[in-house]
Amino acid sequence: MEIPSGLYGYGLPFLGILTVLVFVHEMGHYLVARLNGVRVEVFSIGFGPELFGWTDRAKTRWKFSLIPLGGYVKMFGDADAASRPDTELSELTEEERAEAFPCKRLGQRSWIVAAGPLANFLFAIVLMAAVFMAIGQPFTPPVVGTVIPDSAAEQAGLQPGDRIVRIDDTGISSFQDIQWIVSLGLGEAIEIRVLRDGNEVPLVATPRMTEVTDDFGNRQEVGRLGISHSGIEFVRHGPFTALWQATERTGAHTLAILKAVGQMIVGDRSATELGGPLRIAKMSGQVAEYGWGSVVQLMWLLSISLGLINLFPIPILDGGHLLFYAIEAVRGRPLGERAQEYGFRIGLALVLSLMVFATWNDIVNHVKVFDFIKDLVT
Repeated sequence: MEIPSGLYGYGLPFLGILTVLVFVHEMGHYLVARLNGVRVEVFSIGFGPELFGWTDRAKTRWKFSLIPLGGYVKMFGDADAASRPDTELSELTEEERAEAFPCKRLGQRSWIVAAGPLANFLFAIVLMAAVFMAIGQPFTPPVVGTVIPDSAAEQAGLQPGDRIVRIDDTGISSFQDIQWIVSLGLGEAIEIRVLRDGNEVPLVATPRMTEVTDDFGNRQEVGRLGISHSGIEFVRHGPFTALWQATERTGAHTLAILKAVGQMIVGDRSATELGGPLRIAKMSGQVAEYGWGSVVQLMWLLSISLGLINLFPIPILDGGHLLFYAIEAVRGRPLGERAQEYGFRIGLALVLSLMVFATWNDIVNHVKVFDFIKDLVT
């Protein structure tokens, strides 16, 4: 069992990456709150008892806390770090109400809450744009290099040199487009149009579902055509093109995550592919060994995931607050205190259950604790 080496080898890179992403997320909340005149009482990286910190001129306590798995911004008028309204708002003076988060207009509160996830998406875009400017964007023409014998591609009639221009209703501009579409499919037949000797040829292929294990030990079932690309190029972009390409790629990856989650919900994709903190820690340590390029790639992926997860309409997450605000906009008044309290309790239970399930997947599939026990008794 690799627990000790995993903890020591992967812990520091994991905490480093997580700290950066949490800081970006909470800074989004902080900046938009301050722009709207809200007093921020606490900006914390981590939860629990404070390890060290300082108080600035705006009376914000900046601190690092004992449990480094997350963070929060507590605003004036909030009862706790989950941003539940303080029940004693009626006792505030006019000056205090002007600085209290719950006393702000609905639109202001919505923007402050949404700013955290949006900051993660913007960070991912800027991070990837910087890579595209400094190193270049990897570009693989959608040209078939080789066709694996007895594969779905060979049975469909694909040949080396074919340029794939469309799959179903989606135009193809790179080999990565083919990989995204095929891997997220569930083995259904797809229509492929290729350019061959100047003519467009329609073909039909049925990708085969195959269990694969990536470089980090993650196992999942993906569709496979059985083709390889003809070569990789790196194209360096100027600032505006880099931002556009990074935005497009971030949007495509976000939609891919949503599609995969939807497949898990309806049962078309195994929920064992869901990873938790142990898997992320392991990946963080491994990419740190590969170099800065891999670290940036993982940080990009996790920043998108953090922003997206926080937008899920689950009370206690940012998306849950936005759900409450949407209900308030429809009703013309906020939900009652008891309804919000029950909502936060249900949300907390859902989040904790999801974390336990994801961690269980990590233990079973990555820490191999049951293999270790089996080795002991046999």
